[in-house]
Amino acid sequence: MRKRQKGFRTKKYSKTGPARKKFQRAAGTVKKRKYTSADLLEQGVLAYLYEKREPQNTANIMEALSLTRSDRKVLSNLLTDLCRKDIISCPRSKKAGKLYTLGQDIDLVEGLVEVHPRGFGFAIIGDGPGVRAQKADKSLRQDPFIAPDNLGSAHQGDRVIFRLIPKKRGRTEALVIKVIQRAANVLVGTYEAGRQTSLVIPEDERFLFNIIVHRKDSCGAKNGEAVVVEVIDFKTGQRNPDGRIIEVLGDPNDITVQNEIVIRKHKLPHTFSDKALEEADTYPDTMPEEKGRLDLRTIAHVTIDGETAKDFDDAVAVEKTAKGWRLYVSIADVSYYVKPGSALDQEAYERGTSVYFPNRVVPMLPERLSNNLCSLVPNEPRPAFTAIIEFDRKGKRLATKFSKSIIVSQHRLTYTKVKQILVDRDKKLINGYSDILDQLKEMAQLAETLEKIRLARGSIGFSIPEAEILIDAEGQVSDVIRSERNMAHKLIEEFMLAANEAVAFTLSAHDFPSLYRIHESPNEEKVREFTTFAQTLGLRLPADGGTPKWFGQVLALVAGAPKEYIVNNILLRTMQRARYSPENVGHFGLAATHYTHFTSPIRRYPDLIVHRTLHALLSKKKSGSPSPAPDLQQAGDFLSDRERTAVTADREMIERLQVRFMAEKAGEVFDGIVAGVTSFGLFIELLEHFVSGAIEIAKLKGDHYEFDEKNYRLIGSHTNKIFQVGDMIRVKVASVDIRQRRINFVLE
Repeated sequence: MRKRQKGFRTKKYSKTGPARKKFQRAAGTVKKRKYTSADLLEQGVLAYLYEKREPQNTANIMEALSLTRSDRKVLSNLLTDLCRKDIISCPRSKKAGKLYTLGQDIDLVEGLVEVHPRGFGFAIIGDGPGVRAQKADKSLRQDPFIAPDNLGSAHQGDRVIFRLIPKKRGRTEALVIKVIQRAANVLVGTYEAGRQTSLVIPEDERFLFNIIVHRKDSCGAKNGEAVVVEVIDFKTGQRNPDGRIIEVLGDPNDITVQNEIVIRKHKLPHTFSDKALEEADTYPDTMPEEKGRLDLRTIAHVTIDGETAKDFDDAVAVEKTAKGWRLYVSIADVSYYVKPGSALDQEAYERGTSVYFPNRVVPMLPERLSNNLCSLVPNEPRPAFTAIIEFDRKGKRLATKFSKSIIVSQHRLTYTKVKQILVDRDKKLINGYSDILDQLKEMAQLAETLEKIRLARGSIGFSIPEAEILIDAEGQVSDVIRSERNMAHKLIEEFMLAANEAVAFTLSAHDFPSLYRIHESPNEEKVREFTTFAQTLGLRLPADGGTPKWFGQVLALVAGAPKEYIVNNILLRTMQRARYSPENVGHFGLAATHYTHFTSPIRRYPDLIVHRTLHALLSKKKSGSPSPAPDLQQAGDFLSDRERTAVTADREMIERLQVRFMAEKAGEVFDGIVAGVTSFGLFIELLEHFVSGAIEIAKLKGDHYEFDEKNYRLIGSHTNKIFQVGDMIRVKVASVDIRQRRINFVLE
C-alpha cells in the first residue's frame, strides 16, 4: 500500500476517535448524500460512453441503460446539457443522426477503490494486473482522494470507473461512476447472533457494512464465532447487504482459527484438487534412473536450513581447486514432477508461492512433493538442476555449467549447527561432522569473498531482522523475538545469489526469453524525503544520493547504533518493490546487471519457469509456454501480485499473534526506541520483544506537544522537550485492541 502523506507515517495506528467501535458495529453510518436519479443517469451515460469508446446514438444509450420511452425526454435533456458543458461531444451523422462521445476534457479512468475505515477512500490508478489507466494523469503524485459522498455503491477493492476532478489547490479527487467488478462477495467476519436475523461483522474494517444473515442461512454458527459469509446481493441504496454463511471457522481466540481467517481473508488457495493429488501420487517413492542426468552422487552435498524447515530445495557443495573454488548449487528438479499443463502445474501457478505462517505452511505443491519427492532429504537420491560455478581466489566468476543431475545430500545441517561448528568451534559437533569440516571451512571462505565483491560493487546490505513467533506445546504464543541471522545464513545467501546471477547472465547472453527478478531505481522524491529525514537524526550523508553505493554508505553510518533498525526500515521504504518481468533491467538493491530466481522452485513458481526455460536453452529446444499464462509479461505481473498477497498475509498473521502475546502483558513496563513520529503521536519498537505499538500525542502528559513536520519530531509547547526517531524510551502497556491489532503504550 502506498503512503498517503509525506514522511514515514504508518497507517496502522490511524486515529479514529471514540466513536470507532460504534461505527464498526453499526456499519453504514457514514453519512452520504443521496444520489438523485439525474445523478445516476449522468453517471450511467458517462460510463457507457467510456466503455463503448465509439460514438453512440440516443437509442443505443437508452437500450444499454434499460430506459423506457417515458425516460427519453429526460435523457435528451441530460445529453443536451452535457454537450453544452463540453462533458460530452455531439457530432452529427447524416445516416445516424446525432451521436455522442466523451469530451476531450473529461478524465475517466479505470482503477481500484481503497477504502479507509473512516469512510473516505483513494483511487488506485493503474495498480495491479488488468487495471487500465489510459487517460490517467501521469503527473499525479498522490492517489486521488474519494470523499464519502463520491464512493457511490463501491466498496473496498472494487474495480470501477472513476471520474477525476482536478483541484486548483490540493490533490486531485475522484468520483466513482460505475462499479465494473466487485472485489469480494465472500468475506470473513464475526457472527453476532440475533433472534430472527443476525449480523456478520467483516474482519476487514475497510468494508463499511455488515452482512445481514437470516437464521436459515446461519450454517449453525454460534455467537462470536469466525465465519465465511457470501454476500447474496449488493442492492443499490441498501447499507447492509443480505448474505449467507458458507463456512464456520470456529473460536477466533484459537490461533489455528486465526490462520484460517487470514487464509480466507486474503483468498489464499489452500486445498488441492483430487486431480492434482492423484498426479502427485503417481510418482514412485524412489526415482528411476534417467538418461542424460549428470551423476553427482559422489559430491558431498549438504543442505543448510532452519531448524523447523521441512522442504529442502537447495543443496550446496564446495571443492577447492588450483585456481580457487568450484561451487555446486543443486536445486530440487521440480519440473521433473510438475509438467506443463498438468493439474499440479495449474494449481501451483494459481498459488504462485508458498506462504509460511509461524505455525502453518500453505504450500505451493502438495506435501508428497514439497516435503518428500522434491525435497533434498539426506541419504536419498533426488533429481536436481545443478549450477556448477568456478571462481578464482578473488571471487571472480571464471566459468559456469548447468545440468540436470542426480544428487544425494549427505547431511541435513541447520544454520545454528554451522555457526556452532565454524564460529563457536563446538568440539562435539566438529567431531560429529568431521567428514565435511574442511568443506565447511572452504564454504565460509568462498562466501566471505563473494560478499566482499558484492558489497564493493554497491550491493546494499540491509540489516532488517524479522519477528520470530515462538509457539509452546499448548499452541500458544510464548514469545516474540528478533530472528537471528548468523554467518551460516549469509553463506547460503551468497551461494544462492551467485547461482541466480549466473543463470540470469546465461539466459540474457543467449537472448532467451525468461523471467527476471528486477528492482528498479528508487523514486528521486522519496530519496530527497529520506535525506531530509536523515538530517534530523544528525546524519551527515555522502553526496551522490540515490545510488546503490550511497545507500550502503548510509547504512554504514548507523551500523551498530540503536537507530540502525529504524534507518534500515525507513531507507527500505524509499525503494521500489522488486518484481518479476521478462525485461531485464537489472537489480538495483543488489547492484546486479543480471538477476533471476532459480533456487526455490518448491515454493516459488517463477523459479519453476526459469528451470524450464534454462533446460529449453541447454537442450536447444523451443518448448511451449513455461507457465499457464499466455505470455511472460502476464506471468510476471500475476506472480508479482501473488507474492505481494503472500507477504501481506504473512505480516498480518504475525501482527495477530503479536497482539495476542502483548494482551497478556497489560500494565507491564518495557524499554523501547522511538521508531516513528507523526501528528498522531509516537511509534515505539520494544527492545525485549520484537513488537511495536504507539503512544497517542494526547497521552503524552506534562505538556502540550506539537508535531514539527519538517524535522519529524514532537516538541513540548512549554518545556521544549523533544521526542524524535532513535530516542530510547521506557513505556507501559496501557491497552491492547486485539480486533484492530493495535498496541497502546503510555510513558512510564
